[in-house]
Amino acid sequence: MIENRPWSRLLSHLILIVGVFIVALPVWVALVGSTQPEGSFNSGSIPLWFGDQGVQNWAHVLFAEAGSTLQIPVWHLLLNSLVMALGITIGKIAISIISAYAIVFFRFPFRSAIFWVIFMTLMLPVEVRIVPTYQVIANLDMLNSYSGLILPLIASATATFLFRQCFMSIPGELVEAARIDGAGPIRFFFDILLPMSRTNIAALFVIMFIYGWNQYLWPLIITTDDTYYTLVMSIKSMLSVPDGDIQWNYVMVTTLLAMLPPVAVVVGMQKLFVKGLVDAEK
Repeated sequence: MIENRPWSRLLSHLILIVGVFIVALPVWVALVGSTQPEGSFNSGSIPLWFGDQGVQNWAHVLFAEAGSTLQIPVWHLLLNSLVMALGITIGKIAISIISAYAIVFFRFPFRSAIFWVIFMTLMLPVEVRIVPTYQVIANLDMLNSYSGLILPLIASATATFLFRQCFMSIPGELVEAARIDGAGPIRFFFDILLPMSRTNIAALFVIMFIYGWNQYLWPLIITTDDTYYTLVMSIKSMLSVPDGDIQWNYVMVTTLLAMLPPVAVVVGMQKLFVKGLVDAEK
């Protein structure tokens, strides 16, 4: 049994404080930097306290333009990222839950082989098949479009596997009772499976939303029109200025705005997210 000595508690509290400080320091620097006037970072020192340009900087970035290299406001970039993240998330969940439902509850030839073919696609992420994927999207005239941003990323073998494991844990007696009660495949899916999969869907929603929100390489390749730029890739554009005169105050504002939606999703769905992960492990 571990003794609860005062020095051990003090050490644990000290480690906790140091950990919080290490995690929070970059966010604090970004928050402080977003309130500084232009050129405040050019002196080589990093300001650690708020400036007097916070309202002007945030208003300029949100409603005027993101920076010298981007002539569109950040609210438009936020909208693009939100459309892409939600489209990828909803598409992944919808396709995965339907495919898992078919694999588990329907009898057809090569059912197991089809599942393992789907599972093997984990070895072929977008980065590996990016050239043929780009060629297909270009031939379908989907460059610089929301459909081009979303459709190549909506298939998910991981989500299919998790839903399959969840559905396989459902007792056969429940399926038989629903069949005796007259529930067809569609009614069984919507009235029984979806409510029972609520926590798993919530956990996958958080993971897939963050995955879609943080996409950088694929939007960078298929978008040449800044109207379809996402918020994450716009930060790189703001750092790539010809003369090296980076507007760090605007970059800090954009960085903070890029952090807010994923944080809000995680905080808002924290209980369901944790419960979904625990249920998936069981």
